[in-house]
Amino acid sequence: MSEQVLSQILSSLASLQASQELLTSKVDKMQADHAPAQELKVRDLMNSHRSTRSSVSSYPNQKGVNPARLNWGDANPIARGPILVSRQSSEVNSRNTIGAYGGPYSIFRGLAVAMGDLAQDHKPNFEYTQPPIKIQQQPQWSDPSKIVSMDPFGHLTTQFYRKEIEEGHDIRPTIAITRAHMLVPEVQAEVQNGNIPVDGKIVVSETGELNVHKAAVDPVWHLPGVAERLNISEDRLRRCLFEQTGGMYPELVTRPDLKVFMPPIGGLTVYIFGNHELLSDPNTRLTVRVHDECNGSDVFGSDICTCRPYLVYGMIEGIKEAQNGGVGLIVYFRKEGRALGEVTKYLVYNARKRGGDTAAKYFKRTENVAGVKDMRFQALMPDVFHWLGVTKIDRFISMSNMKHDALVDAGIKILERVPIPDEMIPPDSKVEMEAKIAAGYFTNGHIPGEEELCRTVGRGWDDPSV
Repeated sequence: MSEQVLSQILSSLASLQASQELLTSKVDKMQADHAPAQELKVRDLMNSHRSTRSSVSSYPNQKGVNPARLNWGDANPIARGPILVSRQSSEVNSRNTIGAYGGPYSIFRGLAVAMGDLAQDHKPNFEYTQPPIKIQQQPQWSDPSKIVSMDPFGHLTTQFYRKEIEEGHDIRPTIAITRAHMLVPEVQAEVQNGNIPVDGKIVVSETGELNVHKAAVDPVWHLPGVAERLNISEDRLRRCLFEQTGGMYPELVTRPDLKVFMPPIGGLTVYIFGNHELLSDPNTRLTVRVHDECNGSDVFGSDICTCRPYLVYGMIEGIKEAQNGGVGLIVYFRKEGRALGEVTKYLVYNARKRGGDTAAKYFKRTENVAGVKDMRFQALMPDVFHWLGVTKIDRFISMSNMKHDALVDAGIKILERVPIPDEMIPPDSKVEMEAKIAAGYFTNGHIPGEEELCRTVGRGWDDPSV
């Protein structure tokens, strides 16, 4: 369907909606003129609820709808315009973005408003919230093909759009940068063993306390750019997002004029060891770990996968790089269970353990439950590297072929790929590791064949060590 035809249909729908509202108001007035006093009291009560009802959707050319400017890819943030997604009464017609600030946390904000703990029209006080470091604007910020899944000006919202915020517009940052100290037990052990020195800058104490800068990033999708990156049409992208979220965002299909969407998914966090200003310097060595969330291993130490050991190994190598004058970078994405979710992941665990946990059946068990072995789709992952100005990675602490290929396809050079050391692989995770290597993951060692994959077996339910 052409955009012109779709626009005509939407315009007709808007006209019908307006006519229906006019007819409803006339009927209400006629009923009110002839209703007895008791009925009027009931109707007043109903109208009090009707006055607070939300508009489910909006349409192009609808009366009052006038989106604020948003020119994605413009190098001038003022000309580009702010991300305005608030549905407050004063902003609802000028929104230029679909969705809600905070992504999935907007649900908790809704609960707080519903319970009366948060004022519905609350606007944040951004005093003292500015970043402690400056992420220098890069040429990639104004290349609409380079950044499609985050707002490159998201950390500078209160600087560039101060006037609009002071005028009362509900415009919020989508990126926050801060400074922190970290204590990681495995890193502390390396410091105590003398493998990592205390330098006073990166490792600031004998206890292994780390100095780090970190940035939290909420996803902001430019839908035409996302569709192009994924090699699908924008219409298909919008419709599938609308349908697979249970119709949560009808404006995905009713507002083709709104090109930006804040999806209800987790974002990412960047951890920087060393001088952040050197990230965009191709003459500075850079060690990188791109990590996708695994709560069971990252936080609780489950040994069925290599996630936490590989994350820690990436930290250690990044710290060493920073101490040698380079920069260490960890990019942590909220894509639990390969973006299949933790419930699905645990169901797969059960199927693996009950059905014979072999490397040969590793991916098949996931596909049986989820229908696909992986939904992370790393094509959007390089955007954060373009935001930081990274053009070259010296040491890539990852065996993932998908992550590697996505970065290289985005024009970022990778000079060395670094697999996890064998001694850091938990015994029960060998099933996963062998299956991944056979499927194309990078290794310096042997690639197992089908017979070997059948012999690589994990613990079963009857194993007394379970």
